[in-house]
Amino acid sequence: MLEAVLEYLNNWFERNPVTRERRIHAGRLSVEGGRLVGVPDGFAADGQYVRIRGSRLNDGVRPWPCEGQLEDEPEFTGSVWALSVPKAVTDLAAEVAEWCAKYGDAQDSPYASESFGGYTYTKAGGTGSQGGSQGASWQSVFAARLAPWRKL
Repeated sequence: MLEAVLEYLNNWFERNPVTRERRIHAGRLSVEGGRLVGVPDGFAADGQYVRIRGSRLNDGVRPWPCEGQLEDEPEFTGSVWALSVPKAVTDLAAEVAEWCAKYGDAQDSPYASESFGGYTYTKAGGTGSQGGSQGASWQSVFAARLAPWRKL
């Protein structure tokens, strides 16, 4: 879910907020034994998120080191970005994931209303009480809380 949140924000936090340094390693990479090969030692700190681009099998955002999370892949030309995602954003992404687990099935339904045997159900738009949702997307429910990090 973190990757979906970062995509929505249009913000990958690829620059270190203190040094403004941007850490991107581009070139020939491969995955052998579930381990990313071709990235220099010390590229990212343990637990720091990285974004892999250009891979046929392993594109995405993962915590570093990625060992055991990747599919073996022969050499490819790609890049790995060291991300500096604030803890507040990762915590919010976890809340979004919980919300989606709770309300996602209702969101995926193509029906706004149904009626059978004297029973009628209508899915309302917007958010329900208790922060739940009837017909709203996670983006609309969390928009105000995500706004400080959103890049247009």
